[in-house]
Amino acid sequence: MPATSTITGNLAMPGFTAPKLIWVAKHEPEVFVRVATVLLPKDYLRLRLTGDKVSDMSDAAGTLWLDVERRDWSEAMLEGCRLSRAHMPRLVEGSDASGRLLPEIAASWGIHQPVTMAGGAGDNAASAVGIGAVAPGDGFVSLGTSGVLFVVNDRFSPNPARAVHAFCHALPRRWHQMSVMLSAASCLRWVTRLVGGPNEAAVLAEVATLDEQERARAPIFLPYLSGERTPHNDPAALGVFFGLTHGTDRRALVYSAIEGVSFGLADGLDALASAGTRTGTLSLVGGGSRSGLWAQLLADILQTPLRVHAGGEAGAALGAARLGHLACGGSERVVCTRPPVASEHAPARDGPGRFQDRLERFRALYRALSPVWKAAGSATS
Repeated sequence: MPATSTITGNLAMPGFTAPKLIWVAKHEPEVFVRVATVLLPKDYLRLRLTGDKVSDMSDAAGTLWLDVERRDWSEAMLEGCRLSRAHMPRLVEGSDASGRLLPEIAASWGIHQPVTMAGGAGDNAASAVGIGAVAPGDGFVSLGTSGVLFVVNDRFSPNPARAVHAFCHALPRRWHQMSVMLSAASCLRWVTRLVGGPNEAAVLAEVATLDEQERARAPIFLPYLSGERTPHNDPAALGVFFGLTHGTDRRALVYSAIEGVSFGLADGLDALASAGTRTGTLSLVGGGSRSGLWAQLLADILQTPLRVHAGGEAGAALGAARLGHLACGGSERVVCTRPPVASEHAPARDGPGRFQDRLERFRALYRALSPVWKAAGSATS
């Protein structure tokens, strides 16, 4: 059998569906033998609403059972997990119709005409459709619970050596690359609770009072509260504050958290660049995009212009609605436009000089601590 990454273009990371089902087969064999169909959460909801077992290409790419280049289930990957096509839903493009709402459900909701359900998408592919990232080279940064750098490709472009995700887009004949970090805006939420802040907006307002010297003295934060994917593929990685002193206050801790997430995204951008991917202006989406302070910090560290769109924090929901419009006959050219720009953030010219030393320490800390985490995990497993 060819290597997993040769077929799927992706490393077998713990968060994918296939490794989870292998765990079930090993630890709960009595459950595994009863598996009739494997459905992702939205696809189970679709089954209840339409009676059809269907998934879309973008979400299916994250199972590790999809031949991503061919946009079809991989017989070899399924057999490796003791499954077959009979266990898998039918595949459609995200913008295609996947079924119709069951008449009895429609009637109970007071709907008296047929309702078409689109194939849909994974969360990041839906966000891309929502902010109009549909052409090769388009991309965005997402500051949600996790952090994502997403770039559209016109061909399958895997880079598993750097833990880059290579998935199908939600639209036909397009793919995308993603660098994914597991904790992004969730780090801000965590540190806000840690320091007793009333809410994220309030503590970020305090951070805005820090001068450059105070920022330079802030601890270095490794944002691996849930392990990490790109570029490390390291589930053992842990969060760290390095450089605490008696003078460290809560402003410094919150600043360190958003800077550390931004450094993690810089690692992701570097992983994409190592495969030849180049980015221009990127859209910024997710809950973290509400903060102008964080948006500017991220633009300075990535040295990439960022554009925040009106409603960008809800881009995935808009993308899902747009896929529904396309499934009902809408034109991609008309439907998948870019929402109005709310703000733009150009990188500061002195950004590389200001952040290079701290970014190098950030990376050195990971290299130094990675063997410690792995040894600790081996001792407790």
